[in-house]
Amino acid sequence: MMLDMLAAVARKDYEDRRRRQFQGIHKAKTEGKYQGRQPDLKRRQHIASLLKSGHSYSEIQEILSCSRHLIASVAKEQT
Repeated sequence: MMLDMLAAVARKDYEDRRRRQFQGIHKAKTEGKYQGRQPDLKRRQHIASLLKSGHSYSEIQEILSCSRHLIASVAKEQT
């Protein structure tokens, strides 16, 4: 019973922090103070050059230690 109560309190605390964080980010965005994470343009250019030279997604992943999703988004931008 005690563990259930502690788990409920921890969950409520977690949800409150997430809600407050979301509210703060929303407020900052409306005021123009928060723009989110900016794209790494150098990495994207490097991925684009490797794609043009014919490297596979797996090879690019190994070379740059990046995700397949990032590679796919760069490839999509090229078309």
